[in-house]
Amino acid sequence: MHPLMLHSSCDVGPVRAVTATIMSSAQGCAARFRIEGKIKAIAVPPPAPPARRDGLWQTTCCEIFWQPLGGSAYREFNLSPSGAFAAYDFDSWREGMRDAPLDAITIACAQDAGALELEASIAATLECPAQVGLSAVIELADGRKQYWALAFPPGAPDFHAEAGRTLIIAR
Repeated sequence: MHPLMLHSSCDVGPVRAVTATIMSSAQGCAARFRIEGKIKAIAVPPPAPPARRDGLWQTTCCEIFWQPLGGSAYREFNLSPSGAFAAYDFDSWREGMRDAPLDAITIACAQDAGALELEASIAATLECPAQVGLSAVIELADGRKQYWALAFPPGAPDFHAEAGRTLIIAR
């Protein structure tokens, strides 16, 4: 598991740590996120039928950014504890956004008082080798948000910045 860091603009809150891991597969990839802390003090979307939905990043959501090495295009996956998901392709930094083609995404989420774990299996065409970023938006019960990622560029939190894609994934 890779530790994610809390953005410097965020207040320390009920979340103690966020870790994540990702592996490529012949079908796409599999990822796991673990949020540790006082889970009752964060907003966790309730379970819902799995479906593609926009705006998941507005509450607690885990994210993957997948960029083939040497290219400027990338794919973003948003994974909600509710089971909802989104996938977008971009031509370059925040440009040319469109729905990404998917074969399937399955999300399983389990939680107790001290941790929330989200596991996702993504069936989609993903080019390798790739540089990958893992991140999470955590909405606190009072509405404040925390931003966690492998790395951040200087300034405001920006999960789309290439500086956050620090993992190299090869099949």
